[in-house]
Amino acid sequence: MKILHILSDGPNKLADEIISVHAKEHEVKVVDLSKGNISYDALVDDIFAYEKVLSW
Repeated sequence: MKILHILSDGPNKLADEIISVHAKEHEVKVVDLSKGNISYDALVDDIFAYEKVLSW
């Protein structure tokens, strides 16, 4: 399964733990919106390309 994690306020302990568990068995991508310079067109494409999207 392809899982996209979107971090709106940057990483946190719970999100990091869950992402780590997901990455063991699934394809995982993490987008950290707090870093700036985000291509929102690419983000929208990713949202539709991944099977599960989690926003933190």
